[in-house]
Amino acid sequence: MSKVFPKGANSLPLKIVVFLGIFVTTTLASITYYVTPKYTRVGYEPIQPVPYDHSFHVNELGLDCRYCHSKVEQASHANVPASSTCMNCHSIIKTDSPLLETVRASYQSGEPVPWVRVHQVPDYVYFDHSVHVNRGISCVECHGNVNTMEVVKHVEPQSMGWCLDCHRHPEEKIRPLDQVFNLDWEHPGGEKAQLELGKQLVNSWNVNPPQSCSGCHR
Repeated sequence: MSKVFPKGANSLPLKIVVFLGIFVTTTLASITYYVTPKYTRVGYEPIQPVPYDHSFHVNELGLDCRYCHSKVEQASHANVPASSTCMNCHSIIKTDSPLLETVRASYQSGEPVPWVRVHQVPDYVYFDHSVHVNRGISCVECHGNVNTMEVVKHVEPQSMGWCLDCHRHPEEKIRPLDQVFNLDWEHPGGEKAQLELGKQLVNSWNVNPPQSCSGCHR
């Protein structure tokens, strides 16, 4: 009597297991790489309803970050400027510019300018801007050199691991309070001097960033 299955069928289960192993490994590796914040966020550069050039306003005109983001030292979030803030200058300068029509319309109607947020933490993450800037963490550490950007983009992954790296070694990032909003500041003594100063500030300010889940997931 002939056999129901050919002899080669004996190796079929092993082939299936190997195939599934390769498939699952490849799938997980792809997800791990392509769905991480480093891949999905870094480089995000949305088109804004009004072309606001940070490099011009900050580097050439000398505007401080807090002129537009006025609540960053007191509030947990960095507020987006109202159209009235823009009109403080643009009611006098470039009053008829077509690029500013959205701002003028917002100012007259009271409806906010529909700015597109570039940086936004998930709803399940607690982040307080005021705590960070009042303990020597500059805007540049999370947002990059915004003062050199014509169009603001996402330059850091801002993932959980990225945040924890800073929480574990705050002395590498912390700086004097009078230099927090100076985005070009670097310790003139170099990396070693920065670490020495950072350790001093961490001790004197009793900086102890949380590393447990409840620190950021409340």
